[in-house]
Amino acid sequence: MTAEGPRPEPGTPITAPAAGTDSPSTASGSPAFESSPRTGPGTKADGEWLRVHPASPFVRGWVALAAIGFFFGRDVFERALQGRPLVEDGLAGRAPWLIAAGGIMLLIAVLGFILTWYFTKYQVAGGYVRVNTGFIFRQQRQARLDRVQAIDIVQPLLARIFGLAELKFEVADAGESAVRLAYLKMDEARQLRATILARAAGVAVDPSRPDEPAPEAPEYPVLAVPPSRLFGSLLLSEQSVFVMLGGVASVVLSAVTENRSFFFYLIPAALGLAANYWNLFNKGYNFTAAISPDGIRLRYGLLDTQAQTLPPGRIQALKVSQPPLWRALGWYRIHVNVAGYGGIENAAEGSARTTLLPVGKLEDVMAILALVLPDPGTPRPAAIFDAGLHGLDSDGGFVTTPRRALLLAPLGWRRNGFTATDTALLIRSGCWWRELVLVPHQRTQSLALHQGPLARRFKVADLVLHTTVGPVAPRLRQAGVEQAIALFDAQSARARLARSRQTTEQWLAQVAPNALVEPAPVVESAETPVPTQEGRQHG
Repeated sequence: MTAEGPRPEPGTPITAPAAGTDSPSTASGSPAFESSPRTGPGTKADGEWLRVHPASPFVRGWVALAAIGFFFGRDVFERALQGRPLVEDGLAGRAPWLIAAGGIMLLIAVLGFILTWYFTKYQVAGGYVRVNTGFIFRQQRQARLDRVQAIDIVQPLLARIFGLAELKFEVADAGESAVRLAYLKMDEARQLRATILARAAGVAVDPSRPDEPAPEAPEYPVLAVPPSRLFGSLLLSEQSVFVMLGGVASVVLSAVTENRSFFFYLIPAALGLAANYWNLFNKGYNFTAAISPDGIRLRYGLLDTQAQTLPPGRIQALKVSQPPLWRALGWYRIHVNVAGYGGIENAAEGSARTTLLPVGKLEDVMAILALVLPDPGTPRPAAIFDAGLHGLDSDGGFVTTPRRALLLAPLGWRRNGFTATDTALLIRSGCWWRELVLVPHQRTQSLALHQGPLARRFKVADLVLHTTVGPVAPRLRQAGVEQAIALFDAQSARARLARSRQTTEQWLAQVAPNALVEPAPVVESAETPVPTQEGRQHG
C-alpha cells in the first residue's frame, strides 16, 4: 500500500485542517466547501417541482420493448437466416394486420412511457423530499430529510451508457426504499444528493442566496480492495468449503455404492455457486471507502455501479467476522445494520448494501471502526478492538463465559464475552468463525434475557440486543446469570443516557465545528504493506 497520509485509529478525532490551508474548513458548525455553482434541473429554486430525464422510462422499460420486438420479429428473423420467404403465402393476407397489431402495441408502450415521464415529478422543500408518480393511479411518496439514513447513486449498465443514474433515499422504518428517482443525469444526481445531505445535516442556508445549490462535500479516500484479494476471498469463502465437502461426499458414496448418479447432484450446486461467485464479484469489484462531512462513502460494482453514502451515526450495529480459511491471510469482513435496509427484498442487493468491507486486513478494519465510531469512549481503543478480534479470557477487559458452562460451549467459552466503553457495547464470540459485534449505546432499542433449561442448570443466560433488521444480530451467549443481569441494567441506563444527549437528527448540530473531516486517508495497492498500528503517528 502507498500511504498518502496517516490513517486515524479508532478514538482519534477526525479534525478539519487548520484555517488558511487548501483543504475545506468549517465555520459555525457548517461546512464551507468551495465549489463552482452548477446549473440544471437539479439546481432550481427550492420547492419547484422537477421532472426526471426524458429517457428514464425507456431505460427502465427496455425489457418490454425487447419483448414486443422478439414476439413479432422472431419468425421473420428465423426465415431470413434460413433463406426462406419472409411471409408465407398463407399468411400474406394477415401480414398487414400483424404489423398493425405490433405497431399499435409499440405505440401504446411508448405512449405509456411518455405519460409515466410526464407525471413523474420530484420536489425538495419544507424539510421533505417528495416524488409524485402515476397518471391513472396517482401516488406521492415523501421522506423527511432529517430521517434520511442513506443515499445511494445507482447506475445499471444501460443507464451508464446514457450517462444516467438512479437516486435512492433510505429512511428509518421505511421497509423499502422510501424514494427512488430514476433516472437523472449523473451530475444532477450528485448535485441533488449533495443538497439533500446538506439539508439533512442542518447546513445553514445563506439568506442572501437561498436558491444557490449546495456544493458537493469533499471526500478523502480511506481504502480500496484489490480485485485479486476479492477473488481470493471468494475462493476461500464458506460456500466453497461446503461445496468441496459435498463433492468429497459424492465421490465416497459413488465409490461405496457403485452408483455414479451422485455426481449429478453436484451440477445444480456448481451452477448456483458460480452464479453466487459472479454476483459477489460483480458487487464487490472496485470497492472503495472514503470519508466526508456527509458521512461514509462507498463505491463498488463491475457492470452495475453504486455510490452509497451513510450519514454519520446512522449505522445501528456493526459486525467484524473472520472465517477459518481467512485467518492465515489476516482477512476480515464487516457488515452493518442500517435503518431502512432491512426490508430489501433482493437478497443480493441487500447483502451488498449492508457490506461495509467485503474483505480487508486488520488495518482496514481499524480504519472502518474509526469512521463508524470516531469516539470509541476509551483511551486504548486499539487494545480493546484487538482483544475483541483475537483475545481470550479477560484480554482487553472482556467478561467471558464462566468455566462451569464448559460443557455448553467447549470451544467458545473462552471467546464468548463482552465489554463496554463510554460509547458502545462490544460482544465477541466464535472460536472457528470469529465475530466481534459493536453496538453504539444510543442505537440499543431494547434488550431481552433468554435462558433455557440447560442454561438454568449451568446458571448462564443469553442477552439479546434489539436493533434494526439486518445481517447483525447482537447476542451475548452463555454469560453468567449475575453478569447478564448486571449488564442488562447497565446497558439500559447507558442507552437512555446516550439517547437523551442526542437532541437532534441533524448530525452537524451534534458535533463540534472542527470534528468533521481530516485529509488522512490511505489508498491501498496490492504491493506495499500499510504501517502497523503502533508505527502510525497522528498530526
